Amino acid sequence: MPPLEMDWPTLLVSCLAVAASAWALTWLVLWLLSRQGILDRPNERSSHSVAKPRGAGLALIPVVLGAWFAVPIDLGPVGIVPILAAAGVLAGIGWLDDLRGLPPWPRLLVQALAVALGLYALEGFGPVFQGLLPPLLDRLAAGLVWLWFVNLFNFMDGIDGIAGVEAASIGLGLFLIALIFAETGPAMLFPLLLAAASLGFLAWNWPPSKLFLGDVGSVPLGYLIAWLLLVWAAEGQWAAALILPLYYLADATITLVRRALGGAKVWQAHREHFYQRAVQGGASHARVSLGVLACNLVLVACALVAAGGRPWLGLAAAVAAVAGFLYVLRRWARPLSPAA
Repeated sequence: MPPLEMDWPTLLVSCLAVAASAWALTWLVLWLLSRQGILDRPNERSSHSVAKPRGAGLALIPVVLGAWFAVPIDLGPVGIVPILAAAGVLAGIGWLDDLRGLPPWPRLLVQALAVALGLYALEGFGPVFQGLLPPLLDRLAAGLVWLWFVNLFNFMDGIDGIAGVEAASIGLGLFLIALIFAETGPAMLFPLLLAAASLGFLAWNWPPSKLFLGDVGSVPLGYLIAWLLLVWAAEGQWAAALILPLYYLADATITLVRRALGGAKVWQAHREHFYQRAVQGGASHARVSLGVLACNLVLVACALVAAGGRPWLGLAAAVAAVAGFLYVLRRWARPLSPAA
């Protein structure tokens, strides 16, 4: 795609409008959910102790979809509409799951169909895996990664602030890469608008939160972020696309493997992620979410190094940063004794 000539005043006003819309609509959804008594009540797998409304995705996702639809660019032969439609369907299924609970397999089937539609929308972009795989295998592998990311983003939304921090961090990182290196042209507006909307939601979800995102928000949000990362990878920024979500990828994947090896039902809700165990160890939601933010800012810097022509250096630094943060979370999960 060609570089985009930035109209900075218009861009700033647009971002403020998107953030304000997400903030205001989240307030309205909070009022409606409270009025209807649609609450997430604590259980043995929860990281919160007070019942709170769940369903802020009813505000965040429409704002993101509307903002993306308004971006005036020609995005390949298929366009952005299939991505927006698939995200809307995922939000609907997520809302049903929030209200009454759905079995895992129907949810997974709908997610797989959404990913298949998204792969169709990648027509015209380059290979995600940089030509290492034949075209068909490249898209199939991208689909599996996409499906996993949708679910891991949902799994990782377990404490106040963490999902908003992650979405805003990845959005900002992708925007900076496109702005500095002009690799993705006009598509750079999508992650920036996503970050703006996430910050508007985060004002209500920052610890102590007033409400939760819910599956209606976390599932389509993971879907949209994964699409952005795949587009950046297909445009040549594979290392940056891997680096930016690396903490989420590491925490979710290591936890899944550990649970699978232990014979647990990996699709069931639990409190075994690194960040959840840190909260159980006494760290506050704010402390852990700020830790995620600090780690993500380092990852943004690593992604910029990678995008600037040193992919392996950026990736090595990112792996070291995430490993260090996971170690910190483990220490928070097991506080040192006074004698230590």
